[in-house]
Amino acid sequence: MLSEKVREALNKQMNAELYSGYLYVSMSAYFEDADLPGFAHWMRAQAQEELLHAMKFYRYLVDKDARVTTLAIDQPAVEWASPLAAFQHAYEHEQKVTGLINNLVELAMAERDYATNVTLQWFVNEQIEEEASAKAVVQQLKRVGDSGEALMLVDRELAQRVPLFVLPLAATAGAGGGTAA
Repeated sequence: MLSEKVREALNKQMNAELYSGYLYVSMSAYFEDADLPGFAHWMRAQAQEELLHAMKFYRYLVDKDARVTTLAIDQPAVEWASPLAAFQHAYEHEQKVTGLINNLVELAMAERDYATNVTLQWFVNEQIEEEASAKAVVQQLKRVGDSGEALMLVDRELAQRVPLFVLPLAATAGAGGGTAA
């Protein structure tokens, strides 16, 4: 059984993961508007990954017979000064999430909640990849600077990211509500 402190903290983290997904959807829309479809694709894949993280917290709470409570999701930014600024924001955001996960580990240990601590270790390891992935793009964008040709090459590279799972984006067809094949 989870302590009330741990339950509340896990629900807040689920909300933080949902916010992360929302942030990356906003960044994807920014890149779509900037005619950078590879950047937009990368951010959509990241958004889907964050939703998966949120659902991992949801499932853990349910499996522990703890009440899941949903919280309001803050509105993310919608504009950035440049692709580099957007990815710097993403990198800083992932650093913040790492801090939140580390705080959860500290709480689990203080509460002597070993099952939660073990579950959180997956997220500790995942954050290493999350930060490294965003930082790599930041470094790449710093190297290309203002070169339009180089930016297009980065865009092509980012379009190659394979999402962990794919959410259908097809529009519904006709009044019957079926999806287009």
